[in-house]
Amino acid sequence: MAVKKILVVANETLGGSKLVELIRAKRAEGEVALTLVVPQTRPRHGAVIYDEAVRDAAQVRVDLAQQFMKAEGASIEGEVGDPDPYTAAMDAIGFYRPDEVIVSTLPQTASGWLRRDLVERIEQSSGLPVEHVVTDLESEGLPFDVTLVLANQTIGEPSLLETLKAKALGEGEHLFIIVVPQAHGGGHAAVDARHALHQGLRSFRSAGLLVAGMIGPPDPYDAAMNAMQSFRFTDVIVSTLEPLQSGWLRQHIVERIREATGKDVTHVIAGQDLEIESGAT
Repeated sequence: MAVKKILVVANETLGGSKLVELIRAKRAEGEVALTLVVPQTRPRHGAVIYDEAVRDAAQVRVDLAQQFMKAEGASIEGEVGDPDPYTAAMDAIGFYRPDEVIVSTLPQTASGWLRRDLVERIEQSSGLPVEHVVTDLESEGLPFDVTLVLANQTIGEPSLLETLKAKALGEGEHLFIIVVPQAHGGGHAAVDARHALHQGLRSFRSAGLLVAGMIGPPDPYDAAMNAMQSFRFTDVIVSTLEPLQSGWLRQHIVERIREATGKDVTHVIAGQDLEIESGAT
């Protein structure tokens, strides 16, 4: 039997249970080759998001999808696409030559993609069968917990790794998105932040965690709020140096994030075994 090539076009709804169930059903029907394109869609609300952050957020979704499929015993090629979802889809169709396309969106009332008739345009231009999956994140949520982890100098600390491992032991799938704010000043700040991020991701993945990450602006509060615009988080972990050494704590970062988000915020201090200051307003 020939391998069926399927292209998935998704962004915010990528982890929705209906899309996951459809992909599982396709795999159960026969051998498939999966490809994913994530358009660089900007958040609909909130503060200004820089182009680099938009691309990083899309790449995080690609990375998590690849790890999730690996855990499912399958693989998926993935790429970040053009900001316009139609262009992103057609570029991927031209390159990968799929047999069919799956487009995953929010409901009609919330989806900018559907207001631009994305499904019909892809179907008409490509001549391929296009299956449309709708996920209402407001009512359905995601079928797994997602934790925002904010860390920079302490990303390699054992206390942070142990906290993530303990959280991952709970019921169901647990995803972690690491955000590393850049240090203030200096032309190499972004390079240093990416290096720290990649080192941390290697360590966390070696421990069996489902994790991806991105760098953020220098202010840790802004970095956390920007991430909140792009992803739906269950809770937050903030990793810092000891209070006397931490500039983040002098900015009252834990309390400010908790107050702004209403999320459970766990504060992990480098060199300490216990998590402290956990709770939501």
